[in-house]
Amino acid sequence: MDMARGWRIARASGMATDPFDLNLRHLRALLAIREHGSITAAADVVSLSQPALTQGLAKLERQFGYTFFERRSGGMVPTAMGEIVIERARAALDHLSYAAKGLSGVFQYPERLMTMTQLRAFLALAEAGGFAAAAHGGALSQTAVHRAVGDLEQMIGGKLVERRGRAVWLNPAGKRLARGTRLAVAEIVAALADIRRDSGSGSELIAFGALPLARPYLVPAAMARMARSDPRAAFKVLEGSWRELVEPLRDGVIDMVVGALRPFEIADLYQLPLSEDRLVIAAGRQHPLAGVDKPTMAQLAAYPWIVAPTNSPLREQWEKLFDTGKMPATPVECGSVMIIGRLLTEGDFLTLLSPDQVALQIRSGLLTQIGPPLEGSKRVVGITTRRSWRPTATQRRFLDMLSEAAKGERIAGAAPDLRESRWV
Repeated sequence: MDMARGWRIARASGMATDPFDLNLRHLRALLAIREHGSITAAADVVSLSQPALTQGLAKLERQFGYTFFERRSGGMVPTAMGEIVIERARAALDHLSYAAKGLSGVFQYPERLMTMTQLRAFLALAEAGGFAAAAHGGALSQTAVHRAVGDLEQMIGGKLVERRGRAVWLNPAGKRLARGTRLAVAEIVAALADIRRDSGSGSELIAFGALPLARPYLVPAAMARMARSDPRAAFKVLEGSWRELVEPLRDGVIDMVVGALRPFEIADLYQLPLSEDRLVIAAGRQHPLAGVDKPTMAQLAAYPWIVAPTNSPLREQWEKLFDTGKMPATPVECGSVMIIGRLLTEGDFLTLLSPDQVALQIRSGLLTQIGPPLEGSKRVVGITTRRSWRPTATQRRFLDMLSEAAKGERIAGAAPDLRESRWV
């Protein structure tokens, strides 16, 4: 998540609360009140006076727009909205605690000394790459950014950023704290989104990454379904390869990646399978092999091929196809489906692609499928998320839409599913 994303989401959703305006000590107090059922006991835990904690709780309730506790004879009991905020606050504080663990040789729990103002300035610096740029157009002065980052470094007794002239970049400790801060802010934004959804107002941003295999059909189909069922949903889509999207996923810039799953377990990520995909050989409709039901390997090797970039999964599948026979000419190496599609219509090229990637071109008659889908080319398509991620109600709905689109399920009023045509 970029530093301003939380506030932009809140503004777009009609929320009056900037996540960075919240007080971390007050959020910790919510957990203490929930655990002990008493403001008096919670005040001792968070080192606040009882009047100060009472005022802090009242301020939080004003910021969120809901009462968090009911005062009963047996103690303080969370309301339904209180439970939502408490659980999200717990997750946010856990992210900060994990990020700060082991960073400081001065304080045992440095995250308990940090403020949202300091963390806002730190993220602004991390994303801008310079003190002046961090202050430009923001609510903080350059002096305030310097002071905030210096205070954080004093808490951990070490450096978070490296400086060379005007350029600034995060060292490993800084990257760890920045990631934890982004994920903590994401939890607070999620709490605000769930509350706004319950009230029936506002919109919510769904931020995700789309891998090549999911872009032509799965992602737009699910987004269209979501737009029909929930007009309040808004989308931010990042395109890229797995290597380009996995770190934004871990950082909380996006909350899921849709596309081909990795064929191995990843400790901090969860992979949800949705469907299976088998590759096809595609060509222009004018190709000499068009209409040949079962071309031989010799026939396939007789024509030039457009191949995927080296070390890509698609390239590996192509190399397996010809590993025991004559290798064809490969005058073009390209990963752009748009460029590949145009080349296929202009010459006698062949290429290896997912059916979804050329669905529209085949249905419109520009391209054709050569032979049946390739045996042994199965790939699993699905959703990758952080293991710590807990989706909001809107995000869960979008996950359902992705699952329905992957299964080819129809909904009332929707256009015909391209997968019903003969090319699959």
